[in-house]
Amino acid sequence: MAPSVPLDAESSQPLEREEEHLLPKPSADITADRQTERVNGIENTFPTQFVGKGEADTHRSPPFSSPRHKKSGSLRLDGNSKQGRPWDMIVEDIQDKSGDRLASLKLSFDDKPKPQRTQTELVSGRKAGASWERSHRLSIHFAPISVPFQRRLQTFMVLAHTLSIAMFLTAFFLLCAIPLFWPLLFPYTVYVLLSAAPYSGTLAHRSHFLRSLPIWSLFASYFPARLHRSSKLEPTRKYIFGYHPHGIISHGAFAAFATEACGFSTLFPGITNTLLTLDSNFRIPFYRDYALAMGLASVSRESCENILSKGGPNNEGMGRAITIVVGGARESLDAQPRSHLRLVLKRRKGFVKLAIRTGADLVPVLAFGENELYEQVTSASHPLVHKSQLLVKKCMGFTIPLFHARGVFNYDVGLLPYRKPLNIVVGRPIKVVQARKGEMVDEGYVDEIHAAY
Repeated sequence: MAPSVPLDAESSQPLEREEEHLLPKPSADITADRQTERVNGIENTFPTQFVGKGEADTHRSPPFSSPRHKKSGSLRLDGNSKQGRPWDMIVEDIQDKSGDRLASLKLSFDDKPKPQRTQTELVSGRKAGASWERSHRLSIHFAPISVPFQRRLQTFMVLAHTLSIAMFLTAFFLLCAIPLFWPLLFPYTVYVLLSAAPYSGTLAHRSHFLRSLPIWSLFASYFPARLHRSSKLEPTRKYIFGYHPHGIISHGAFAAFATEACGFSTLFPGITNTLLTLDSNFRIPFYRDYALAMGLASVSRESCENILSKGGPNNEGMGRAITIVVGGARESLDAQPRSHLRLVLKRRKGFVKLAIRTGADLVPVLAFGENELYEQVTSASHPLVHKSQLLVKKCMGFTIPLFHARGVFNYDVGLLPYRKPLNIVVGRPIKVVQARKGEMVDEGYVDEIHAAY
């Protein structure tokens, strides 16, 4: 038997062959050396697998003329095939026909199925923060710091108007706590209780200067509010403006008819309009003087008849007008945003009879957006609260709606109205024939005018 021939006695590394003064090896020899090193255990991976038949006279790869070897696929160096099958390397020592010792490398794939994990029921706890996500709509959204100064002034004016009664009452009681002012406050209180200025019809306390101040433009531009005219009104006639709907505080009526912010005197030249409110408001110290200066008057029958029968060119009330919020406090309980407009009008015929007695034409006024300014408790969800509100209305003449909107520094909680556009549209007048003095008003004619309205 021929002696064994080592696979390769020479070094295959370029630097080592240069030190031994040897020529560089061909690439085929280097490939064979790499296979030999793997056989000797220097490397543990075999990147390429060859399967097939062939014989060779040397330890090198078989020549091309011999039966071809097939390349069945490539392997990754992490001990797995591309298909994810694990493999092992098997080294066999064989001899060829000449007696040379050769090395045979084989790969063995493990086709045994992997043990599967037993399925268990996985139970998870609640998600942290889920309750905060559900309550996001109830969170308070604060106003940014970088708000234009004009918008701050608008908010201040609306806040001052909304809290005007509370501020005047607070000032009055603070002065009452100082004995030095008692000699002045006592006669003033008697004057407030006995004064007939709210229903005299003379409008002596009306101040055009106060009604035309630029600060009221800030108030009207908060929403913003705008007044629209359907037709011109003759200054030689009397008029009763019926304002709808009441809303919560009737901000649109105040902006359009108690100030000149919306340009009432420009749209209706020669007409002196008076906004009417509850007679009880003129029993509040300090506030009644402010209301009279703004041109407000009592909504009592005596006040309405006096205003429409006094003043004007002929001193019979020509060119004068009054604005009545027809629905009153009862209609304020139905002021719901994002819903159908509900008016309390079917049983309200007193303003029609007033127009027939005084000969004033009826002018319907509709304020779009008035009910959108506040949120309030609904009667369907809180029936007991609604019944108690009606009881207060019956006993005291006014009611207390449970409402809210936004605040000074937030958009969700407070007594300030929302910034919703207000469009106050003045309709065409309905001509009314005045009844003779001393005659009873014809109910049939009242129903006719009311239906036309």
